[in-house]
Amino acid sequence: MNNEIQLYSFATPNGQKISIALEEMGLPYTPHTVNIIRGDQFKPEFVQINPNSKIPAIIDPSGPDGKPISIMESGAILMYLAQKSGLFWPTDPRLQSEVLQWLFFQVGGVGPMFGQFGHFFKYAVDKCDHPYPLERYATESRRILGVLEARLEGRQYLVGEHYTIADMATVPWVNSVNIFYKASDKLELTQFKNVMAWVQRILSRPKTAAGMNVCAT
Repeated sequence: MNNEIQLYSFATPNGQKISIALEEMGLPYTPHTVNIIRGDQFKPEFVQINPNSKIPAIIDPSGPDGKPISIMESGAILMYLAQKSGLFWPTDPRLQSEVLQWLFFQVGGVGPMFGQFGHFFKYAVDKCDHPYPLERYATESRRILGVLEARLEGRQYLVGEHYTIADMATVPWVNSVNIFYKASDKLELTQFKNVMAWVQRILSRPKTAAGMNVCAT
């Protein structure tokens, strides 16, 4: 293994978080595509890196003590990379708290709810004919979009005027509603003008745009 960070990922929203961060932070890395459609995440060599068989995961050959470290869970990886690079992570403890709050909001709310919505909206159409699951997750996804809309009123980014790992974590999921799930009309995305402007603002960053396409098939 070379001295670069080894990224094991797939270009889903969770995977895109980490490739965006690596690109924006300028940390040298080698990407490895883990095709979750084929089931690559269950291969023994990947399970050794992430026992939970989920992407993304990284190996940093130069960990905190100079020894290799494997890290799973996208939120934990983002925090590790921000602290390693000193970038997209504020020095003010109050702002650090805000970044963590919105990062956890994504990990615990945006990702799971949007993911369940997308599953029932796009992938389980012929498997579940009861309207309850789709409407439950559509309602909750709209509520979450409303929280983001209010937060972004008068703000360029989720925490003040600075792009942080909280934005990196969240924007791929909001983008996925339209790009992956084709659900813009169902979730009435045009009503969330602050959110949509924020998405476009972030995706116009060349390094973020590059990170969105890492480990794509």
